[in-house]
Amino acid sequence: MSNLSKPDVPRFAVDVYQNEFLPEGGREVNAIVTVTSTGGGTGGGVSGASAPDTAVVIMVDCSGSMDYPPTKMRNAREATAAAIDVLRDGVSFAVVAGTHQAKEVYPGVGRLAVADATTRAQAKEALRKLSPGGGTAIGTWLRLADRLLASSDASIRHGILLTDGRNEHEEPDALRASLDACAGRFTCDARGVGTDWEVKEVTGIASALLGSADIVADPAGLASDFTGMMENVMGKELADVSLRLWTPQGAEVQFVKQVAPVVRELTDRRTEAGPRAGDYPTGSWGDESRDYHVCVRVPDAGVGREMLAARASLVRPSRDGSAPETLAQGLVRALWTDDLAASTTINPQVAHYTGQAELAQVIQQGLELRKSGDLDGATAKLGRAVQLANRSGNEDTAKLLAKVVDVVDAVNGTVRLKAKVSAEAEKTLETRSTKTVRVKK
Repeated sequence: MSNLSKPDVPRFAVDVYQNEFLPEGGREVNAIVTVTSTGGGTGGGVSGASAPDTAVVIMVDCSGSMDYPPTKMRNAREATAAAIDVLRDGVSFAVVAGTHQAKEVYPGVGRLAVADATTRAQAKEALRKLSPGGGTAIGTWLRLADRLLASSDASIRHGILLTDGRNEHEEPDALRASLDACAGRFTCDARGVGTDWEVKEVTGIASALLGSADIVADPAGLASDFTGMMENVMGKELADVSLRLWTPQGAEVQFVKQVAPVVRELTDRRTEAGPRAGDYPTGSWGDESRDYHVCVRVPDAGVGREMLAARASLVRPSRDGSAPETLAQGLVRALWTDDLAASTTINPQVAHYTGQAELAQVIQQGLELRKSGDLDGATAKLGRAVQLANRSGNEDTAKLLAKVVDVVDAVNGTVRLKAKVSAEAEKTLETRSTKTVRVKK
């Protein structure tokens, strides 16, 4: 475990959990890299703290479907007002109304306002202009948010996006291009309200922009959800942090994925960072801990030989353009042995998160098979999901699964598909399928 952080930023620590022993001829090294950030100087809304280095844009769906029922738009306005109340003095912010085009609602001058008692009151008054009408083109909302956030020199740039419907007035390629353009420029939490939106669109936005995704099935719950999201943003203290993996000659990274608190594939997000090193984006950090599964293929060495398989570092860009600052680092090792017991033991953390990643995958596959009419296939996949959720103690996911299947035997994964499943139950399970539980220490 190593911690190299300076006192004016959160302190990072890296712990590596692995079985470093490989059998003769073994080449695949798996490790769980746990990253913990603690004790930043300005997070959590501490009174008297210096003005936070944060900018936020709230994007509210104002398409015609927000009028059904009429309370949905009112709930969205109230939720946005509640989020604005959480903004600390000094935070830059704006509100965008999203339809088939994007429109600035506040401050409406092509840049961000700075939060204080006056601007918060003005913004909440401006929310009265939010009214439903028009289509949905989410890419345009994101690009406007990007332009507004780019007008600020804040290092932590964040979006909150609410939608209630499908992205029908924009080609999928256009949304993908917008996400590609915005990736790395700001993070974004995405919420689907009601049950008429597309899960893959909302989770895709959050994944591409390293934010959270969730369902708010009842619009009355929006204010509580928006308040929680904004409090989380106010707790962020460091942006643009990357997980850097250095591997020795002949070794190659097979995959990198975040496995807690949610499963997020990072392998194809790598950017080269010098000889045999690559950076994987992790976004913004407050006081929190996340786990990453790293798999490295190493060249075969003889029994008794040992090598460094990878060095995992947390880095952030320097402010003066010099070499990136290393915040913490840990080592992944490989040691070849002819002790069968040592080389065949699976590290508990690796085993747990391998199961959690499979759990997310089989839920999504099971729901797709159910939609396509392959009920036998769906039953098998969702039964496996029940078994994995039970084995790992993922009680939240087990409860969601029980709304879609009747559980006959959780230990063996024996289930029956329910004849009738509500849209809310299905969407909630799909949206939250990537949420994991930590290893029980």
